[in-house]
Amino acid sequence: MNILGIGSRISHKEYGKGVITNVDNQQYWVTFINNGLETIIFNEEIEIIEASENEVDTVSFFDVEQSMMRLLKKYSDVSEVVHIGDKWKGGKLILEPNDTNLKSKEIKIDDFFHKITMVRDRLRVMEQKVNSSNLEEQEKIDLQQYITRIYGSLTTFNVLFKVKEQQFVGQKSK
Repeated sequence: MNILGIGSRISHKEYGKGVITNVDNQQYWVTFINNGLETIIFNEEIEIIEASENEVDTVSFFDVEQSMMRLLKKYSDVSEVVHIGDKWKGGKLILEPNDTNLKSKEIKIDDFFHKITMVRDRLRVMEQKVNSSNLEEQEKIDLQQYITRIYGSLTTFNVLFKVKEQQFVGQKSK
């Protein structure tokens, strides 16, 4: 089966005439005159009005980008984007000592949240390094338990996270 190149003109029985604007590893992305952008799988019946001789890369930019992101997450300490909950944006954290003679401390909550997420990211890197280390299996288990307890200590700050899946998770009850 020959894959049509970008710029090829086709006719589809349901969508009418269109031009192939992108090709990925499973389908054509076609902009139709009357129906806009649609995806057509390779083996779908179409009439070829004019085939373009362009070379076609059957891996889309999106596929390459997703593969790169998975590799970077797995093998580097590049951190994911973590957003603070909307209600906390632009807020401040105020630490007031019990002694009124002492000065209180005010911190932008966005800065505080950034530091919390940096701690989380560094814990994840440490966890990966422990798991891939040459330590004895029991030592790895012991260190992993400490890391899990640290995560548990940080669950207080979960209220700041916009996305629940990015929150700290400690030891689960049995």
